Amino acid sequence: MALWIADAEYLELRPNTLEDDLQTIIRAVYRQVLGNAHVMESQRLSSAESLLRNRDITVRGFVRAVAQSELYRSLFFETSSSYRFIELNFKHLLGRAPVEQTEISRHVLIYNEQGYEAEINSYIDSDEYIASFGENVVPYSRGNRTQTGIKNVGFNRTFALDRGFAAYDAAGKNAKLISDVGSNLPTKIKFPATGSGAYSNTGKRFRITVASGSSNPPRISMGKVTFEVGYNQMSQKIQNIQKTGGKILSITEVA
Repeated sequence: MALWIADAEYLELRPNTLEDDLQTIIRAVYRQVLGNAHVMESQRLSSAESLLRNRDITVRGFVRAVAQSELYRSLFFETSSSYRFIELNFKHLLGRAPVEQTEISRHVLIYNEQGYEAEINSYIDSDEYIASFGENVVPYSRGNRTQTGIKNVGFNRTFALDRGFAAYDAAGKNAKLISDVGSNLPTKIKFPATGSGAYSNTGKRFRITVASGSSNPPRISMGKVTFEVGYNQMSQKIQNIQKTGGKILSITEVA
């Protein structure tokens, strides 16, 4: 059974994109920005969708519209703690978790001094967003790969937030990383529990599937290798993979 998502789908709006592909892109933006929330027909941003269809806005503009919508505000701002709201903004808009307390503090300051819209814009208008997604790539989870300028601890922090396509971000209202980030502590890899009872992984083995070599551009086919490790070896193996430039595609429990 896969414990986390495999590899994020790379979707880009191109000049000759057909309507079916456009709808795929629109759904992907809703899924990414709204944290897998189900979007009813009445909740869709029809005006923003039309602007995107007519190329009056880019995918980045559509991401901004969704993130500044009343739906996003109701799901992740009005009912969540401020720290939870900020860590989800990182996940939804930059595809990663916050790594250091300075990042959290900066965004708390932006929100307190400039308001909700400025907080959302600070991610979408950042150099990091532009370098990672540009104008027309749908944001995706980047925590499963080595990132320039991002510490290795970001890998574990991202997986603490990203539990795959079945996870629903609006279900949790409390911050998941506040203790680790605030105290500059490493975040342990935690596996999803199964069933209602306690679940221990210490005696289990796991298979890590890795794409070796460069992942830029993402559509280039890369060789895959697999490693089987025990639970206690997991963190060290992940660090070694990242140091050698590998990209983790999936982590699965060995039957």
